[in-house]
Amino acid sequence: MNICTALLGSGGADRVDVPECEAVLSEILYRTAITDGGVRMCYNMYDVRLRDRHPSCGMSWPPDLEHVTPYLRRKDVIQALHINRDNSIGWQECNGRVGQAFRAVNSAPSFKLLPDILAEIPVVLFSGEQDLICNHLGTEELIHNLEWNGGKGFELGTGSWAPRRAWSFENQSAGFYQSARNLTYILFHNSSHMVPFDHPRRTRDMLDRFMGVDIGPIGGSPVLSVIDGETAPVTSVGGTPNSTQAQQEQGERIKDAEWKAYRKSGEVALVVVALAAAAWGVFVCYARRRAGAPGSASGYKGLWTSDPDDEEEGIGLGLDGGARRTARRRANGDVEAGDFDETRLRDDDDDDEGESSNLREVEPRFSVGGDSEAEAEGEKRDGGG
Repeated sequence: MNICTALLGSGGADRVDVPECEAVLSEILYRTAITDGGVRMCYNMYDVRLRDRHPSCGMSWPPDLEHVTPYLRRKDVIQALHINRDNSIGWQECNGRVGQAFRAVNSAPSFKLLPDILAEIPVVLFSGEQDLICNHLGTEELIHNLEWNGGKGFELGTGSWAPRRAWSFENQSAGFYQSARNLTYILFHNSSHMVPFDHPRRTRDMLDRFMGVDIGPIGGSPVLSVIDGETAPVTSVGGTPNSTQAQQEQGERIKDAEWKAYRKSGEVALVVVALAAAAWGVFVCYARRRAGAPGSASGYKGLWTSDPDDEEEGIGLGLDGGARRTARRRANGDVEAGDFDETRLRDDDDDDEGESSNLREVEPRFSVGGDSEAEAEGEKRDGGG
């Protein structure tokens, strides 16, 4: 530790990587390891509440890696990701070759970059209180010594400091918020290095608040997220906004959207019906004109209140005349009359023995195949009898 401190004071602080300081964590894990049942166990560097086999010390955590690693090594997945198998030894959570490629020894450390960034855009930093490798004590010390936007740390310029505001999520203590001059720091209680793994919904709420995003319109269950007793700004995590008024307004917007959808569907249906009706009208008109053209065997016949031919035969508008006119219209191809048989209206009045007398009286008028008496007599004389 003393060697690391001396190097930082002699220019090492201006570099992103100081190997002697990196080795401090490994030394802590080694010295705090214990032997349990013949197995050397060390602290999990990502969650000090857990232990792992030495020298892994958390490299095989979280437990989901058991399934993620073989999945990302499958041939079809590698092909879908367009990975060159000749240059890959298979995915693993922390690969030394990849880490070394990112170890840019000449790059400036973050505390050199943050002041200029904060001068332009808001920044949020967060830590899990059970994290060792990127522990919250180091993050808070960084902020305390950082100068940006006319101040140092979270000072407010009047000798006071920005307060740590208690944060509760669904009636449980979630951590605290602290903000000043474009920088927000959040400490997650009961959380490891993998904050989104431990508390995905709280993490989502944090990001929604920071970005000023309200995802309430997608629906879901309301979320109670409170900072020092205040729910504003209204945010939600897979649910509706955190206020009764906002929920009511959202319900009204949904109903209005539904009615607009219904109206639009009705308008479309009306247009379709209108087009169909117009097409049918054109078809009927064309059929009538074609049927009534010169040389046509039959023309369109309207619905007469009385038939001139019937009047000549002394038939009025009673049942007999109506039946004869129906038969004649069928013969002439009457579109509107179709195959409708008005004698069928009496079927329900038939008794068990057969048809009604009225129906028997009408049916002969529809007969087209009966032999006359004269023809029958002729057949007998010819020997056909």
